[in-house]
Amino acid sequence: MSKIKARKGSPYARILGVGGYRPVRVVPNEVILERIESSDEWIRSRSGIETRHWANDEETVAAMSIEASGKAIADAGITAEQIGAVVVSTVSHFAQTPAIATEIADKLGTAKAAAFDISAGCAGFGYGLTLAKGMIVEGSAEYVLVIGVERLSDLTDLEDRATAFLFGDGAGAVVVGPSQEPHIGPTVWGSEGDKSHTIKQTVSWDAFRSADVSQLPLDSRGEVKFPAITQEGQAVFRWAVFEMAKVAKEALEAAGLTAEDLDVFIPHQANERIIDSMVKTLKLPEHVTVARDVRTTGNTSAASIPLAMERLLATGEAKSGDTALVIGFGAGLVYAATVVTLP
Repeated sequence: MSKIKARKGSPYARILGVGGYRPVRVVPNEVILERIESSDEWIRSRSGIETRHWANDEETVAAMSIEASGKAIADAGITAEQIGAVVVSTVSHFAQTPAIATEIADKLGTAKAAAFDISAGCAGFGYGLTLAKGMIVEGSAEYVLVIGVERLSDLTDLEDRATAFLFGDGAGAVVVGPSQEPHIGPTVWGSEGDKSHTIKQTVSWDAFRSADVSQLPLDSRGEVKFPAITQEGQAVFRWAVFEMAKVAKEALEAAGLTAEDLDVFIPHQANERIIDSMVKTLKLPEHVTVARDVRTTGNTSAASIPLAMERLLATGEAKSGDTALVIGFGAGLVYAATVVTLP
């Protein structure tokens, strides 16, 4: 017989508060068109994107995360000292170690909270939410701060016609805490590594560091091209539309719900055409509010779902207590979907 004592947590977990931060600078399509051969109409028709936000030097990954987290903590009605763990999902914190989560936890004033980063691309928020739920039910933390944050403008090739217009910067955060009722459904998640080549970094960091400078590619201004995100657009589009709709249905079934039970749909804000196709495939009823934050925020990867959630609540398009299906998908290829009650 085991002598190990089990710690008992809350029977369930729920999202208690949400916060977001968008950089001050708003970048319209006209700025993107300075470096690529295209048009505003083409960008809007291909992606739905009209503007995006790009961070300045002061709006670091940590700074944006702290701003969003402060709002989420206040919205949850708790203090930073009550946060037991900080989980940060990002692909744009360029220091290999230490994790940016430790700096964020300290600057927020937590009481030495556990803190770590995860790299799960655009599914990162769903991964973080699942980890938070597990910690609360297991009893290793009473409140967990989950942050999705990106500075994708640092990883954008402004002369790549396929991706230059897609990416934006920002941070979204939620506080997850104890509940006596289930308000975060089972997560349907996974990966398809055989398709990892469809979204990737153009050059690995070690190859970039060791390369002969004279052999590195230059942009039209004669500057060395920094490693950037590239993707096979059509392959990613087909996968997202057909495979992720199946995952979304599985998440609904796992929660014991149907599309009719939903109030809100918050998919990863990658592309409005993907969103429209998923709405059609899922046969969502007219009463379901669909997040379309991509139009003015662009694709912010791990930050996109909490940012979209925050905006829906702030504008009154969604309300506290609504039932929402959230699904993230992206580089890896990885995905995560679940049903939640909005804070």
